[in-house]
Amino acid sequence: METIERLGITEEVRRLMARYVRYADHQRWGDLANLFTHDGTFTPHKPDGSVWFRMRGRDEITATVGASGGPGVTLIHHLFSDEIDVDSPTAAHGVFAMEDIVTRPEDAEVSEAIPFRTMHGFGHYHARFVKTGGSWQIAELKQTRVRLDFSD
Repeated sequence: METIERLGITEEVRRLMARYVRYADHQRWGDLANLFTHDGTFTPHKPDGSVWFRMRGRDEITATVGASGGPGVTLIHHLFSDEIDVDSPTAAHGVFAMEDIVTRPEDAEVSEAIPFRTMHGFGHYHARFVKTGGSWQIAELKQTRVRLDFSD
């Protein structure tokens, strides 16, 4: 594969992940889920390495991730350094350093599923990408955490 093709794919994958965090910040859950393949997976982990949620398919991603939003909720996501490896013209994988802040309204109910009013997290997205139908999509997304700070 030519260097220019590899660089083009790397940039397309970066832009895909940039759309992912923008859609999350604007609570555009359907648009976010459509960045995944039909059977794509999203698995966020807790800092201890245990799985927080397992989501498969666009409908489940929309419903589960969408539950973190709602009226009065503010979401902020940042992606930092990335390591993207191009495996072929239609496959790539990468790791993206990330930070997120979720602020829920003062009257929001705290539950086992969402045990906070404010969360500030740090970690990494580990992703596998495929090109289907002429566009890049997320086939698998795993979020690992190195730190989560909660306040109520």
